Amino acid sequence: MKKYFLILLTLLMMTLVAATEKYSRKYDDVDVDKILQSNRILNNYIRCLLDEGPCTAEGRELRKILPDAVSNVCSKCNSDQKAAAEKVIHHLKTKRSKDWDRLVAKYDPRGEYKKNYEKL
Repeated sequence: MKKYFLILLTLLMMTLVAATEKYSRKYDDVDVDKILQSNRILNNYIRCLLDEGPCTAEGRELRKILPDAVSNVCSKCNSDQKAAAEKVIHHLKTKRSKDWDRLVAKYDPRGEYKKNYEKL
């Protein structure tokens, strides 16, 4: 009986750790404003995210986590990551709507999550 309790406790702890898992802070110091101000750099990131061009290390990491972040409304993002995401979404929606539409078509093709980021 004690053995089963320990197994159950271990599984519970693993579940709690997984539930509080956050995305890496490794690239939190990337200057999002600088990227958004440079069409060349922003175009490179967009091509990376759309699998149309090469990626920087930051772009590869973003491309890897983006599907999960979109589906769970950035619940694993820290406050800096959420603020950066909101800034990028606003910029793309207002100044690069065609690119925004292409990204939405790739990462939310059925429109399941659109209402979540339309609020931003």
